[in-house]
Parts: sequence; C-alpha cells; structure tokens
Amino acid sequence: MRDVDKKDIFELAGEIETLAEKARKAQLTLDEVRGGTFTITNVGAIGGLFATPIVNVPEVAILGLHKIAKRPVVRDGKVEIRDTTFFSLSFDHRVVDGAYAARFTSRVIETVQDTKKLLSEVL
Repeated sequence: MRDVDKKDIFELAGEIETLAEKARKAQLTLDEVRGGTFTITNVGAIGGLFATPIVNVPEVAILGLHKIAKRPVVRDGKVEIRDTTFFSLSFDHRVVDGAYAARFTSRVIETVQDTKKLLSEVL
C-alpha cells in the first residue's frame, strides 16, 4: 500500500481487502508489490507464537503479529487470564537505530492495549 500515513483506518481496511482478494486470485501486479519500506506479517493465522521475520530488501523493517491466546498475566499484583499476543520486529540496523525501533514497538503495544487511545488516534 502506498501513502498509508495519509489514509485513515477505513481507507486502509478497504485497500487491504482489495489487495488480499487480488492476492487470493493471483491477480496482483508487480507494481502493487514493489517499492515497500515496511511489512506487517500475520504469523498467528497459522498458530505461531514466536518467529523472526526476515526483512525483504530493500525494505527496512517487518513486524510479525502472532497468535492471540489466553495466557496468565499479572495485573495490579493479581494473576488474570487475558487474551495476549506477541510482536516480533526485525529491522535493518544500517537504517534504523535500535532504540527507535524499540520505542516504535512499545508505542504499537501501548496503542493496541488501550482501546480508547487506539480509537482516538484512528478517528
């Protein structure tokens, strides 16, 4: 997808749906899959918990999303069973500083954990 920073969540969802349908039908063009800088991959769709996504050159990073599952977590000193997932970020250190990448991952996690924050940033 191009210019995602200029699109709202609804435009992105529509574009993802269109591209996914074209991919399922083997109708994507080379222009539609070239020129990326960042990939998001869903390893969880096939049940993976952990992975090390490999950056597709010339891209600079890839974020792997893993299976959502109920796991024990500690909240306010108490163990609760909650839906959790893991993220894996791989990036090219020649282009992206590790501290910046860690802050990016933390920001993604914070936004996903707080539904109100997620919606306020989307809308």
